Amino acid sequence: MTGRPRLSRLIPFLLAFGLCGLTTMAGAQTDSADSAPPAAPPTAPDLPLASGTVFEDRNGNRRRDPGEPGLAGVLVSNGLEVVRSGLDGRYSLPIAEGDVLFVTKPAGYAPPVDRDMAPQFHYVHDPDGTPTELGLRFGSVAPTGPLPAAIDFPFDKVTEPDAFKVIWFADTQAQTPAELDYLRDDVIAELVGTEAAFGVTAGDVVYDDLTLYPRHNRLVGRIGIPWYNLPGNHDLNFLSPDDRHSLETFKRTFGPTYYSFDYGRVHFVMLDSVVYHGRNAGRAKPNAWGAGTYEGRISQRQLAWLANDLSFVPEDRLVVVGMHIQLDTPGEDGQHVNVANRAALFELLSGRRRVFSIAGHLQNVLHRYFGAEDGYQGPAPLHQHVIAAASGGWWSGPPDPRGIPIALQGDGTPNGYYIMSVHGTEVVMRYKAASLPADHQMRITVAPVFEHPSLGPAAPQDYNDTPIPRARLAAMELVVNLFDGGPKSKVWFSIDGGPAVAMARSARVDALVAKLSLRIKDRSVFWTPLRDSTHIWAAPLPRDLAPGVRRITIRAVDEYGQEHRGTKLIEIVP
Repeated sequence: MTGRPRLSRLIPFLLAFGLCGLTTMAGAQTDSADSAPPAAPPTAPDLPLASGTVFEDRNGNRRRDPGEPGLAGVLVSNGLEVVRSGLDGRYSLPIAEGDVLFVTKPAGYAPPVDRDMAPQFHYVHDPDGTPTELGLRFGSVAPTGPLPAAIDFPFDKVTEPDAFKVIWFADTQAQTPAELDYLRDDVIAELVGTEAAFGVTAGDVVYDDLTLYPRHNRLVGRIGIPWYNLPGNHDLNFLSPDDRHSLETFKRTFGPTYYSFDYGRVHFVMLDSVVYHGRNAGRAKPNAWGAGTYEGRISQRQLAWLANDLSFVPEDRLVVVGMHIQLDTPGEDGQHVNVANRAALFELLSGRRRVFSIAGHLQNVLHRYFGAEDGYQGPAPLHQHVIAAASGGWWSGPPDPRGIPIALQGDGTPNGYYIMSVHGTEVVMRYKAASLPADHQMRITVAPVFEHPSLGPAAPQDYNDTPIPRARLAAMELVVNLFDGGPKSKVWFSIDGGPAVAMARSARVDALVAKLSLRIKDRSVFWTPLRDSTHIWAAPLPRDLAPGVRRITIRAVDEYGQEHRGTKLIEIVP
C-alpha cells in the first residue's frame, strides 16, 4: 500500500463501494478520444498536483518536441484516483509522498522500455526517499526531490493486432546466482526471439534476496520483448515494519506494484495480492531475514483504484487479471494461500461478460471456476488459472544431464511457462515444459492400484519398464498426469488402436514425484512437498490383454479445448 491516507483521498473508495456502476472522475465510458473530457481531479488542497502531458513521441527521444501531439483519453492514476487525459493530452492529479504516478498504456501505443525491456510508464514521487531509519536490507527508493513542474509520458504509435501472444512466468524465484543460471539455461534461452507481444511474471520474481533483481532483469530482457512484473511474497522487504514499505525495492526496480494496460481488445490488470504484517509479526522466532507473516489480500486502496480504473473499461472488453496469491484453493483455508477479501474483488468484476484471471504461488497447477455459490455474479464463471512455476519445485531435486535440477512441482508438473493466445476477446493458455518438446503435456504410468505412491517404500517398483505378468492385470491401473488439466478436461485411452475408453479424474500424489522424494529424503537436498494433484486420471487395465507388447494411446482435451496425445508401450508376459 503506497501513499499516505487522507480523508479527501478516501472519498473515491467510499463512492466506489456505495454506488453501482459508478464512473469516476471523467464521465461515461467511451472509446472515442475526441469525446474525452478535460481531466479534472477532485479538489485536494492539502496535496500538490502532478500534471503533464501524455504524447506521441514521434522522434523517440522521450521529450515532447514541437509537432508531437498529445494523446487524448489516456488513463492516468496516482494509485487511487484515475483521470483521462484531455484533448490536448494533459492531465492533473493530486499526489502524496510515496505515490507512483502511472499511465494505463492505451491500445495502439507502446511506452519506452529500459535496456532490460521493462516498460517505463510511471513516475515515483518520493521527495525524501525511503526512510533510512527503517533499515531496509536492500536498495530502496532514492530521494526523487521536488515535484517536477511537468511529468510527461511519451508513447510510440504501434500496430497492435487483435490476435497476439503473451508469455507468462510464475515464481521464477531464484534464491542464488546458481539458480539464475538454471533460469537462464532452462527457460529463458529457448524464448529468445519469440514473436510474443510481451511477457509477464506473476510474482516471486526472486526468492527473498532482492540483490538478484538486476541480473534477473538483464537475463529476462534478452528474450527481447517488453516484460511486466507484479509482486509476490518473496519480493517483500522483510525488515519493513508494515505493508506500506514492504515493496520499496520492487517499486525502485519496477515502479507501481499494481497497474493496468491495454493491448488489442484486452484490458490487463496487474494486482498486488500480498499484504505484509511487518517484521517478525506473528513469529515466535525471527528467521534469517527477520520476516514476519503475510496474507493473501488486496488492499482497500487498491480496490478503490480498481473500481475507478474499471469504470472506464467498456463492458464488451476482455479483462485479464493477474496476481500472485490465488483467490481460493479448494481444501485449504490458510492466510498464505488464498485472498481473504476476494468477495470485494468479485463485486467489482461481477456482471462483466469476459473476465479471466491468472495466479502463481502454489508451485502447482489449478483451474478454479468461481460462480454464484462463491459470490461471483456473472454471465459465466470466473476462470482463474493457477499456473506452473518457472522454478518448478523451487529449483530442487536430482540434476538432469546439464546439472540443472529437474524441479518437478509437488503435483508432478515439470517446471515451465505458458503461452497465452488471444483472439479478440477469447483466451487460450498453453503450457510449455521448460527445455522439453512442446507436445510434452502428460506423464503416463502403469502401477498396482493398491500401492498408492504416498506409501513410500511399500511401492518400490515403478512398473514403467517392467513386464507385467498377465495374472496381475486385475491389480494394475493406467495413470495419466495431464500437466495442465482441470475439472473440465477429458482423457481417454485405447490399446492397439481399439475403442477409446474414458478415464476418471483421481486426486492423488504423482508417483514419480513420490518416488524421487523417497530416494533423496535422507539427504540434505531441498525438495518440493508432496501434494495431491488435481490433474491425474486413472483407469483399470483390461484383464484380458494377451501377452506381447501393447501400445497404449492417450487422447486428452484440456480446459481450453486443446487436444493432446501421448503413447506408452507395455509388455504383458504369461
